[in-house]
Amino acid sequence: MRADEYGQSTVCNVYYDTPDFALARASIEQPVYKEKLRVRSYGIPTRGDKVFVEIKKKYDGVVYKRRVRMPDGEAFAYLNCGVPARDDSQIQREIDWFCSRRSLEPKVYIAYDRTVLAGREDPELRITFDRSIRWRDYELDLTEGDHGEPLLAPDTLLMEIKIPGTVPVWLSHLLSERSLFPTGFSKYVSCYRQLTAADKTGNGVSFCA
Repeated sequence: MRADEYGQSTVCNVYYDTPDFALARASIEQPVYKEKLRVRSYGIPTRGDKVFVEIKKKYDGVVYKRRVRMPDGEAFAYLNCGVPARDDSQIQREIDWFCSRRSLEPKVYIAYDRTVLAGREDPELRITFDRSIRWRDYELDLTEGDHGEPLLAPDTLLMEIKIPGTVPVWLSHLLSERSLFPTGFSKYVSCYRQLTAADKTGNGVSFCA
């Protein structure tokens, strides 16, 4: 494999949910279909930089991502203040419909340092390594910096393999030799679990838009 066009980058996200975390709670129940909404940037943006407003859907184990690109200030006004987006594409209308069905607000900021590899023979084969996954439930704005509390134990990596079709033989052997098997993990749900655990201990949880 080789480094893809993104190589290494810091991925920054703000996840949106209902006031009672309906999307996070639904995800925990492991339904056949689930969805999330987030705004993402690569690096810390300013108000004029382009970011992605994205719906992430998962149906029967297959992940689909639908996203549009817009200036950060426009994305903030769209998601936080209800200002209509300028784009009128099919994907934008899907996001509009998603947002219209529920009352959404920013809930969690998550950032991590990502390395992306792509297959030499099959460029659609991608493996990502996420390091230093950090999160916060305040300053829920991409322009506020990428600081936060660690989500995982020190020196822990999250590896994700994205395979368009059949697993290559060499990769199958490599995973088998090292006893590596798929496991479910959601950064956003993990943050939600920590938030609810803190709330139950009486430490209190506050949210800032």
